[in-house]
Amino acid sequence: MPDFRVIVAGAGPAGLAAAALLAKDSIRTALVAPAPTDDPRTVALMQPSIQLLKYLGVWPGELAVKTAPLRKLRIIDDTGSLVLARPLEFDCLDMQLEAFGWNIPLQLLLPSLRQRATELGVTFIEAAVSGARASGEAIEIDLSNGSEISAEVAIAADGANSLLRTAVGISYESWSYEQTAIATSFAHSAPHYNISTEYHKPAGPFTTVPLLGGRSSLVWMERPARAEAIMAMSDREIAVEIQIETHGELGIVSSMGPRKAFAMKGLIARHFARDRVILIGEAAHVVPPIGAQGLNMSLRDAALATDLILASSDAGSAGVAASYNADRRAEVIPRQQMIDLMNRSLLLGYMPLETARAAGLAALHYFAPLKRIVMQHGLSPLRNVPFAMREAPLPTQPSLGILGA
Repeated sequence: MPDFRVIVAGAGPAGLAAAALLAKDSIRTALVAPAPTDDPRTVALMQPSIQLLKYLGVWPGELAVKTAPLRKLRIIDDTGSLVLARPLEFDCLDMQLEAFGWNIPLQLLLPSLRQRATELGVTFIEAAVSGARASGEAIEIDLSNGSEISAEVAIAADGANSLLRTAVGISYESWSYEQTAIATSFAHSAPHYNISTEYHKPAGPFTTVPLLGGRSSLVWMERPARAEAIMAMSDREIAVEIQIETHGELGIVSSMGPRKAFAMKGLIARHFARDRVILIGEAAHVVPPIGAQGLNMSLRDAALATDLILASSDAGSAGVAASYNADRRAEVIPRQQMIDLMNRSLLLGYMPLETARAAGLAALHYFAPLKRIVMQHGLSPLRNVPFAMREAPLPTQPSLGILGA
């Protein structure tokens, strides 16, 4: 008999959520990962992901008290192109929601999920995967501490450089963008009014997201050489640059938080599940930080994998793998393609692409039903919403100009 029914590799938000969801339904689960490290980033979790946190019992609680709601989302064409799109604003009230989601620092989210997973009985093993092989009715995993454990199925949540994915020979396609993302936070003298603003600039999006206490988090996409220069700046110098890039909309910028730079890449696995391994999060797909899609898709991976495991007598069966593959690829690939196209349209500076992007944003600005469809689709898939994300379904309205879920 295997040591566990499920082994999760990776202790990021998706891995911790998957382990906690499984343990909540009394599934014997182990989570394998090296010791956690600090990460200055924040994550904008949309309503379905917040419902998952509610289902696990970690929301609202302390997380809600210490995080800021996202009530409006703005897109500003700041490319300097000859064809500029009109500013586009999405308001949560148009969807009859309290907020689209909440901006949560990983330094708060990860400990909360880890504590809940521990309370639910997840076994934590501080090690990395060094090898794996599927045989018969189990997968056996070698660990960097010299031990070996087995399970019916393993969930690879160990990131874009997934050791578990490599160990079982799942191939992938990856590509690089001529961009580096800088993640940091800052204080500002003007209120943010719980508005997240994505400025579209020639080097990529420059996105401010509300935090509590007169602060905002920032994901700043830049060309690598420029990003290197920014990372070398003093706090005062970078504060001035941010004030310029935001056109003074947030007032005087000060009190910079820690900053970290990430090379921008894309990735898609050839299989999302195979040989008793299910890929979730960045082990399966990587997208640039545009439109708050990355982690929200990853949490849907975790929730759907849980649904399929709970419904099957053999969690690692070919049928589970086929169902997971079909469902997740149907959602992930179109989203990834749209994000990639949007990002490249900024980087290339190619007039036909810029014109098409501006026309698309203009269509959303002027055509309310299309705008609602985009808002709905951005929040959640339109079909097969995982069980843990259905606790409070999004509202539906039958009228012509207000399309429902």
